[in-house]
Amino acid sequence: MIDYDLYSKIKHAEAAGHTPPQIARTLDLHVQTVRRWLAVERYQRSRRAEAPRPSKLDAYKGAIARWLETHPFTAMQLWHKVREQGYTGGYSILKDHVRRVRPRHPEAFLTLKFAPGQCAQVDWGSWSAVDVDGTRRALSFFVMVLGHSRCLYVEFTLGQSQEWWLGCHQRAFEKLGGVPREVMVDNCKTAVLAHVPGTAPVFNAQYQDFAHHYGFQIKACGPAHPQSNGMVENAVAYVKKSFLAGRTINRFAELAPAAGLWLETVANVRQHAETQVRPVDRLPEERAALGALNPVPYAAVRTVTVRASRRCRVTVETNRYSVPPKQAGALLTLHLTNDWVRLYAQTTLVAEHARSFARRADLENPEHVRELEERKRHGARQRLHLRFLELAPAAAAYQRGLEERRLNAGQHVARILGLVPTYGAEAVGRALTDAHALGAYASDYIVNLIEQRARRLPEPGPLHLTRADATAALQLELSAPDLTPYTQGQPCIPPSKTN
Repeated sequence: MIDYDLYSKIKHAEAAGHTPPQIARTLDLHVQTVRRWLAVERYQRSRRAEAPRPSKLDAYKGAIARWLETHPFTAMQLWHKVREQGYTGGYSILKDHVRRVRPRHPEAFLTLKFAPGQCAQVDWGSWSAVDVDGTRRALSFFVMVLGHSRCLYVEFTLGQSQEWWLGCHQRAFEKLGGVPREVMVDNCKTAVLAHVPGTAPVFNAQYQDFAHHYGFQIKACGPAHPQSNGMVENAVAYVKKSFLAGRTINRFAELAPAAGLWLETVANVRQHAETQVRPVDRLPEERAALGALNPVPYAAVRTVTVRASRRCRVTVETNRYSVPPKQAGALLTLHLTNDWVRLYAQTTLVAEHARSFARRADLENPEHVRELEERKRHGARQRLHLRFLELAPAAAAYQRGLEERRLNAGQHVARILGLVPTYGAEAVGRALTDAHALGAYASDYIVNLIEQRARRLPEPGPLHLTRADATAALQLELSAPDLTPYTQGQPCIPPSKTN
């Protein structure tokens, strides 16, 4: 609602030729408000600003207030009461009035008191991000408060999942010197899976097994009722206000020693506002009543079923961890702790890596790569062997001969196969057969045999005489042969000259 002065300014601006958006910017109003008042010919005060009209309920308002002070009557009960006294109005106006004037009494809570060793309360707190492994991670902290002494345990973490939850419990029990009979928890999923009002809570199975291992009973807060876990809620707020507020956190590793020092010099030696006693002074009495710590540590792990990729990797929180080549594509069981990533094929440990909190990092075990490379080399040797056997029937026998006579038989096989692109498989196979027959076992013999067969001798050409007397030397005169022994009495034919 605008007043008359502002309405006058809107009208004057319109008369000066300004548009509604310009008027809205000048007077800091919404443009729709300006347009609505420009359409009004005369300023009218809103009916909401007028004095309230008299009501049939006015005579009974005092009685209603007195009744509400004595008892939280419902609006229907009050309606029947005022009707008995002559009220003739409607129920809706009475109900609206009761909603406005009903006294609001703050909810009252009992002060919780616990015997030594009876109870501890636990919860998570959250803070801003912190630098770790070259990236920023959300910072969380676990708080445990012993109910009798109000002694605190605080541990900073990089998550609130099951492995952190169970591990923090273990280290808190070790630091405080024992196990309380009860642990009160909020309805976080690491402790309580479901808690419907009026029904028993459904506890996380792994947390229930953890409680059985250390001998304590889980107590869950009522749904939407954090006041029942008020000690630890106050402790979380105290950590934020006293330890974290104004502190510059450069690295995550700095927090553990700093928090330990703060607990020893500030938190557990202050005079507690509720007990008026220092927690450290009441701790010996409570520690004596705590249960003994199980000497066998519980496996504080988060278990997940994962499938390894064909590239021999398992992805955990965007980071990729290597597995042996024979596990490629297999279903594996992941055990995730605060510090380690372990992968099992059924019950056999197949891979182990230090947990990384970087993002999209590739973490490779050199042994996994070495095994894969050896498998590739073995596969290459097998393919080479098969190609060699295809050269000739005598190839297998020739390879055995190489292995018996040569230390580097594989190099000779590779060199012989290297001749195939140049001379062809048929020529190499024929030379290999001949070399086996000759007992010549080396790649050099194969090369020589191939080259000998490939070498061609020059064809003989016509004889050319170059000496001057060569023609005369060819002019030979031969005497006629004596054929008398052959003719025996036949007339002899005189010999003729042969040129």
